[in-house]
Amino acid sequence: MSRPQWVVRLLKFAFPQRRLIVRSTKLPVIGPALHRWLFAGDDLRFLPDDRMVLSINQPVPMGEDTMLPSQVVDHFIEAASYHWIMDRCLCRDAEKCEDYPIDLGCLFLGEAATGISPELGRRVTREEALAHVQRCREAGLVHMIGRNRLDTVWMGVGPGDRLLTICHCCPCCCLWHILPHVSGEISRVFTRLPGLEIRVTDDCVGCGECVKDVCFVDAISMQDGRAVIDEKCLGCGRCVPVCPHGAIDLTLTNDDFVRSTIERISTLVDVS
Repeated sequence: MSRPQWVVRLLKFAFPQRRLIVRSTKLPVIGPALHRWLFAGDDLRFLPDDRMVLSINQPVPMGEDTMLPSQVVDHFIEAASYHWIMDRCLCRDAEKCEDYPIDLGCLFLGEAATGISPELGRRVTREEALAHVQRCREAGLVHMIGRNRLDTVWMGVGPGDRLLTICHCCPCCCLWHILPHVSGEISRVFTRLPGLEIRVTDDCVGCGECVKDVCFVDAISMQDGRAVIDEKCLGCGRCVPVCPHGAIDLTLTNDDFVRSTIERISTLVDVS
């Protein structure tokens, strides 16, 4: 049964305090219980903007055979029988975002999406879904895709293996700013695209722009006067355009990343 609107209002009310709330995930008993209830069996990945991807540190030629992160999203939209768009992004709405469009809400694919309350959004055609994600890309939002049990719980739909979540995240309001504060068990639900490498080049002058509320997981720090990216990085690519000196390179060294990502997600969620 889909959730009533009072549940949505409660979530929006609590949203600004999310960092404090999620610290309970590190407590004994409570943390493991929350993981089983809200995240068990999940796998979520951020997809960097196609324009951020480099090949051998050079811009990717946009030919027919070019493999780009957005193709993962487009594949599942084409394969899905049910497409559902939220009328508003709950995160940006709760934070009253002024920098990114609030009306570009999450896209849900799969049979379970038909149980979402019509007060939250609407079923759309495949063509409308493709146009929606293109608008999100043009607005500078980053896709996050995968199975997200949390969505089945708060929206009251299921089963979880019939609902694929595609969020369109901004750097200022996204729920997943909580990642540095949650338990390791929950943070491991998020995985980096296979073959994705990100590095700071010798062009770094240590200006510190990339550490100013840019990274979701606090993977960037200043050490000895230059930026350093550690193993916590999930490869969202937000730090790449932020650097005023172009000193951060994001490279996909594995041409098979689209196929392997699609196969991984398909083992968890059936959108047909």
